[in-house]
Amino acid sequence: MPATSKTDFEKLGREVIATELAEIQALLSRIDQNFNRACELLLACKGRIVVTGMGKSGHIGGKIAATLASTGSPAFFVHPGEASHGDLGMITRRDVVIALSNSGNTAEITTIIPILKRFNVPLISMTGDKNSTLATQADINLDVSVSKEACPHDLAPTSSTTVALVMGDALAVALLQARGFTAEDFALSHPGGSLGRRLLLHVSDIMHKDKRIPRVPETATVAEALLEMSKKGLGMTAITDAQGTVLGVYTDGDLRRSLDKNINVHSASIGEVMTKNCRTTRPDELAATVVKMMDDHGINGLLVVDENNRLVGAFNMHDILRAGIV
Repeated sequence: MPATSKTDFEKLGREVIATELAEIQALLSRIDQNFNRACELLLACKGRIVVTGMGKSGHIGGKIAATLASTGSPAFFVHPGEASHGDLGMITRRDVVIALSNSGNTAEITTIIPILKRFNVPLISMTGDKNSTLATQADINLDVSVSKEACPHDLAPTSSTTVALVMGDALAVALLQARGFTAEDFALSHPGGSLGRRLLLHVSDIMHKDKRIPRVPETATVAEALLEMSKKGLGMTAITDAQGTVLGVYTDGDLRRSLDKNINVHSASIGEVMTKNCRTTRPDELAATVVKMMDDHGINGLLVVDENNRLVGAFNMHDILRAGIV
């Protein structure tokens, strides 16, 4: 029957969330010795963690495998139906299998249990029935049962899949901490994501180098400095001595201030109007750290220097944006 304008969707949504919250709350009491044993078994795994599940449990299993893999516990998902038709060859004696089934009697999973037993592959089950075939045959069973689904007919997997997902997250994060997995480790697994870029990219990865660095000597006129700024397109230029040591910087903002003072750009030397003691950074600094500093001080570009204050690079906010750091 089509929904009418009288349907209170907000009320219905809150009821679903309240039901699932209650089921998650009940899960707290099941973080017990079985959970502890499961973590120890997974931590000791010399191969891969293989997650399997059918239907909605399979979708949850795929997410659990992905979370494990991205947090330092190598894992992948195997479809139980395909496993019976050749994909069991992907599972080795060094692996540990996590099988999800709310009923605990999913035929595609119970079919492969004898093969896993034959090869002594440890089996952890996540079921809604501790007396089911899967639960009783597993080495360790994690109880993810629910008293009711959020579905008003108590049929569609809702609370049960949420609880299984939360249990999977609990396993993954517990293992993450036990392994001493760091934010940098996470970034190495996500080099294409924004977090990876923030934690992996250094100033040296985004800065302009060599002939692309805008620079002029202290004796150059303001006009010559402006030509260099236009040519290199960073909205600034470094002022250096003969050894490449940074003496100052001249930016678009400095140009506006110079014009306000009616300075003759063709005769005034850049040394007279440059900003001395300018902020700089090092090539090994994390780009994300430098971005915060630039934002705090309203800086659009930075010069990069070595330990002797010699110019080695330059970049501006456009380079930051192109790198996807912000």
